[in-house]
Amino acid sequence: MSIWWSLHLRRDAASVPLARRLLLGTMETAGVDPDISYDLSVALSEACANAVEHGGNAACGGTSEAYRVTAYLDGEKCRIEVADAGPGFPAAAGAHARPPARPASSDAEHGRGLCLIQELADHVHFGNKPGRGGAVVSFDKILKWRKDAPLVAV
Repeated sequence: MSIWWSLHLRRDAASVPLARRLLLGTMETAGVDPDISYDLSVALSEACANAVEHGGNAACGGTSEAYRVTAYLDGEKCRIEVADAGPGFPAAAGAHARPPARPASSDAEHGRGLCLIQELADHVHFGNKPGRGGAVVSFDKILKWRKDAPLVAV
């Protein structure tokens, strides 16, 4: 079984629950275990919130209006990618992009999203798009299926 979809969303807070609901609906229909679906939906919400908050292109005055979410359910794995047109992650000279190494302090109101994604997913990659720039957050997780899953690969 293979399912994939891609959304081009406005950088608006209202787009975050839309992406999350589409992912949850897809996984429920396919028969993915609810705990796995929940973990991936929280990780997706954090990646989308990051794109909404930081995904504006500084060269254009921070006015980039959109970001992209792509989800693949392929066999026993789900892979999600969120890409924006912002400045991307800071990178040392010649090094790969790196998000903050540790979460924000316990009383901070922001700064935990990327660390949360790392905790909820099996593999996570933070990178920058080549050329025009922008951040790319991709993550995957091995799927578990409900016993009554209608779309399980045989």
